[in-house]
Amino acid sequence: MASVCIQDKRAFMEDVKNIIESLLFVSSDPLSVDQLKKLLPEAETLEIRRALEALEQEHRQKNGGFVLHEVAGGYQFRTRPEYKQWIERLFEPQPTRLSRAAMETLAIVAYHQPVLRSEIEHIRGVNSGNTIRILLEKKLIRVLGRREIPGRPLVYGTTKKFLEIFDLKDLKDLPAPQEINPGQDKNNT
Repeated sequence: MASVCIQDKRAFMEDVKNIIESLLFVSSDPLSVDQLKKLLPEAETLEIRRALEALEQEHRQKNGGFVLHEVAGGYQFRTRPEYKQWIERLFEPQPTRLSRAAMETLAIVAYHQPVLRSEIEHIRGVNSGNTIRILLEKKLIRVLGRREIPGRPLVYGTTKKFLEIFDLKDLKDLPAPQEINPGQDKNNT
């Protein structure tokens, strides 16, 4: 009787893994463990995590055209970087082009969020309204709410799309400022 239960459990785990693989394959956005749990209420969170680990390992060992990648607080199938040139031929992508002003503003939002427009402009030294609008349109930043101060100004932060584009699991993966500008420390010593 116990062997039947164990076999049923193995079959269930294999089904969970295959269901998760299917869901990840059709989703255009990364899926978090919580989202998968809502889609698979009959599976335990631990079973979902184990299935994700198994899928990640299988695709890494298979060394095929894509891998399971943890990004933006979830999991997503991504093509292997070594095949980028052929994929670009297929899609002829228009890369997200950002001006220097947009990159500066995006970096300020990423490192100082939640941040006000006035704080961004104080750091940059110039009006940043148009640049913020562009970043909002590109869905790289979003309005988090309003600060409870006179005028109730908007508060900005980065989005999941920002994490996806810059291939970050979360904001903790941002490089330290010293890593970005290593020469900065040499002048101080």
